Amino acid sequence: MKTIENIEKENIRNLQFCKKEVLLDPAERSKRSFDLNRAQSLGNLLKNKVSITFETADEKVYKVHTTIWAVGSDFICLKSDICIPINCILEIG
Repeated sequence: MKTIENIEKENIRNLQFCKKEVLLDPAERSKRSFDLNRAQSLGNLLKNKVSITFETADEKVYKVHTTIWAVGSDFICLKSDICIPINCILEIG
């Protein structure tokens, strides 16, 4: 199990992301997609924040607590034009 480091949303800009898929199980990827769309709806309607756990290119794991503004096919967008590739996201809570 890797250590999860908390990170402020604004510091995500300084990170490098990998191109590999971090979730190998198709059921986990399906759950991630469902959770991302649910979090986007809650964020846009109720301004609810969620915890997003993701992995970077150097295989470090981070967690950020923020609102998801948009979910695209490859990226999610947070406030201030900060994006995270979906393939790097391990969990939404």
